[in-house]
Amino acid sequence: GVHTQVRRIDQADEMVRDAIVGVLDIGEDSFEIVVAPEVPAALRTMVDQATKARSQAAEAQDAAAQLTRDAARRLVDEGLTVRDAGVLLGVSHQRIAQLVRHGRQS
Repeated sequence: GVHTQVRRIDQADEMVRDAIVGVLDIGEDSFEIVVAPEVPAALRTMVDQATKARSQAAEAQDAAAQLTRDAARRLVDEGLTVRDAGVLLGVSHQRIAQLVRHGRQS
């Protein structure tokens, strides 16, 4: 059989791949490796919750950015200054100017 060991999880794929290629003399892209560390169920639940929360936060950030872009353009189009739009949206007037300028270039 093939045996290898690593100090960190992020090294496992490369080390296992190298060991298999060396012993079986096959191409390194001819097989798939799945690294599945075993952790207690309570910790796995915590990891899953943290991963899900980060994903949801990224989606919320994307939505907030899109809404801010749209609102900035509309506010300026309606006659507000970039400074006033910035105050309403809680961002700098420079950022409003960037958003408005970018929207007109598209």
